[in-house]
Amino acid sequence: MQIEQARWTASDGWTRERSEHLGGPASLVLAFGSPEALRAGPPLDHVRSTYPGVPIFGCSTAGEILGAQVRDDSLAVTAVHFDHTEVSVVRTSVGGPDDSRAVGERLAAALPPSGLVHVVVLSDGLHVNGTELVRGLTTGLPQGVTVTGGLSADGGRFQETLVLSGDHPEAGAATALGLYGDRLRVGYGSLGGWDSFGLERVITRSKGNVLYELDGRSALALYKDYLGSYADGLPATGLLFPLSLRREGEERESGVVRTILAVDEAAQSLTFAGDVPEGSYARLMKANFDRLIDGAMGAADRSLRALGECPVSLGLLISCVGRKMVLKQRVEEEVEGVREVVGPHAALTGFYSYGEISPFTPAAKCELHNQTMTVTLLAEV
Repeated sequence: MQIEQARWTASDGWTRERSEHLGGPASLVLAFGSPEALRAGPPLDHVRSTYPGVPIFGCSTAGEILGAQVRDDSLAVTAVHFDHTEVSVVRTSVGGPDDSRAVGERLAAALPPSGLVHVVVLSDGLHVNGTELVRGLTTGLPQGVTVTGGLSADGGRFQETLVLSGDHPEAGAATALGLYGDRLRVGYGSLGGWDSFGLERVITRSKGNVLYELDGRSALALYKDYLGSYADGLPATGLLFPLSLRREGEERESGVVRTILAVDEAAQSLTFAGDVPEGSYARLMKANFDRLIDGAMGAADRSLRALGECPVSLGLLISCVGRKMVLKQRVEEEVEGVREVVGPHAALTGFYSYGEISPFTPAAKCELHNQTMTVTLLAEV
């Protein structure tokens, strides 16, 4: 596997980020950028002309990862030449949250099943129920095929997210990258690092990913009480105080985390990136700086151990915009932590998202997470 990387910014133009050159034609281009960079035209035109006919797979972000650096308002490009792996990129439209399971099913059906090893999925980040998307995708794929990915982002604006469909940015879309070949090795892991606080409450009314009541009280009113002065900045400030969910009988450590995508004052409801099932237990969470960075390193360690002795060639990092808002100027520390674990020779790329898709561990089922760092490592033998 050979990899070359470059970054574009409006101020500096193109900057090569990796001295290595491809040993053959590119198999795939990964491109992650701000909505403005994706819409600008010339940057993507340059990518298309540099790698003619090569599938471009990517989306809009809340921050772009390339190497151990995190930038805003850039376009991070990674071209990959696989020696022993074939790729297939498919797309579909996202009709809204109620279409989410069907979106996953359509993507799964569009990927040729023979030889399929792993799927990376990227979706519209605002108009999808990530839980149902994952459910539809995983049930439609051949047994043993693993899935990771994330939801596209729009900084902290929550207005419109874009997915690179073919080689053009498109709102209201989802895309999947299928990786094929018996010489491909994939490792993955996802961890958070947030601390719970306050009372654990029961979700007494919800529908899909929309939460109406906790302990019989308006979810929005209760949430605003907890947030205090932060409530004026919803939904963006809700990223600082996610919800930890667990079902009856589950240990707290095995639950999932949900962050807000939208609020509805008229309905007094909160819309999350994934399901918030009735009868589940919910508790507010807050950041712990050191644990966030430890969580990123733990995700990388889980991914690396899954590869065994295979040297890592490429790492795809998808972290939550909420972590970026909390870490602020320390945000690169979590990426540097991943670099420390996987070693200096692996190429790293990725983005800050509105939701992360991965099993917590190789033995767990794939789920939609929030507030995690998800690491997918690729190697060829």
